[in-house]
Amino acid sequence: MRRVPRRLRAVASVAAATASLLVSAFPGAAAATAYERPPGAAPGPVGLPVIPSALASGRSCTGASPTPAHAQPWTMSALGVARVRELSDGTGVTVGVVDTGVAANVPALAGRVTAVADAGQDCVGHGSFAAGLIAGRAEDATGGGIAPQARILAVRGTGKNGTASPGTVAAGIRAAVDRGARVVYVGAALTEGRAELTAAVAYATRKDAVVVAPAAPDAVPTTAGGTPSAPPARPYFPAFIPQVVAVEDFGPDGSRPQEAPDVFAADLAAPGDAVVSIGPKGAGNYIGSGSSLAAAFVAGTAALVRAYQPRLTAAEVANRLVASAYPATKPVLDPYAAVAAVSSPAAARPTPAAAMRLPARTASHAARTRALVVASVGGGLVALVAGAAVIVPLGRARGWRPAGGAPSGERPKASTSA
Repeated sequence: MRRVPRRLRAVASVAAATASLLVSAFPGAAAATAYERPPGAAPGPVGLPVIPSALASGRSCTGASPTPAHAQPWTMSALGVARVRELSDGTGVTVGVVDTGVAANVPALAGRVTAVADAGQDCVGHGSFAAGLIAGRAEDATGGGIAPQARILAVRGTGKNGTASPGTVAAGIRAAVDRGARVVYVGAALTEGRAELTAAVAYATRKDAVVVAPAAPDAVPTTAGGTPSAPPARPYFPAFIPQVVAVEDFGPDGSRPQEAPDVFAADLAAPGDAVVSIGPKGAGNYIGSGSSLAAAFVAGTAALVRAYQPRLTAAEVANRLVASAYPATKPVLDPYAAVAAVSSPAAARPTPAAAMRLPARTASHAARTRALVVASVGGGLVALVAGAAVIVPLGRARGWRPAGGAPSGERPKASTSA
């Protein structure tokens, strides 16, 4: 095998250092591979029970998981949670969780849950699971929620068994913002109730609240342990409403599950498969999958942004989540970029409610431009270093004289005529 010349090895070393410097300077540039995992890598702790989205008729309430997780799941590194927490942890922001309820006494959320009516009881467990992803305490073995100091306002958006209706969800959205929620997470994706839910979202918009919802329902097993039955590809509400941040899910390898439907009008993609969180009782953990769980991470990120820059309007926060996302087929949530890229208080200006959702192509173009600028700067620096590595040795060998010139110390000979 031929040895690599020393100066070429130096070029490679400098190029690697340059790339590392660029990634440090532009966090979003690294997001392309941040959520990818090597083929065959375990998605997270195994042996955990699955959290249900709803309970079948006659099924008893979800109990405490007998199995605690002993390692952080893949979502923590995928979202860069440790890094973004250096900037914001959600302190001072209340997130309304419009779902199956949130268990007020679960250890991971103890002291930070306020319930509306009977929403402090969670028979299904899905609302508690989502609340754990949003604001679970950071000291847990799983790493906790993305905004571990945010407060949770539990609002019932379903019946006791987890079945949602447009009226219940719409009332839940209104109740959440009336009680001070600056971010509203909705766990349901409904096929009807467009007018009713649009009115509720408009009410939340006027109250300056960010509404986040799954772009499609979670796939549910046809029978116990059976193959998941994917919902049809169609618009779902409230996610399809323009002012709502609509979210789809992806797994540890960066792709969506095969049984998931094509998603209409999703603004963002976020981790949502093989996700680990809490149950409605005890300190054990559950595992779950679906767009509703991906939406919980986006809602938590919205809480981080609102805590870091409280003067931003809900419209500006919603736009920030999309515009700062890493470009992909569907823009990928980048919590650090969403928080770190926030403008100064003096630059924060109200944004019309109608502009709360950026078209996917616009957000993707902005983030892609940022990535291209980073790549161009890096390529230019590497080219300069490579050119220097070739030119400098040649210059030394020639004594730094111009091409065709006399060696150093000699006078040029006078020309003679015939």
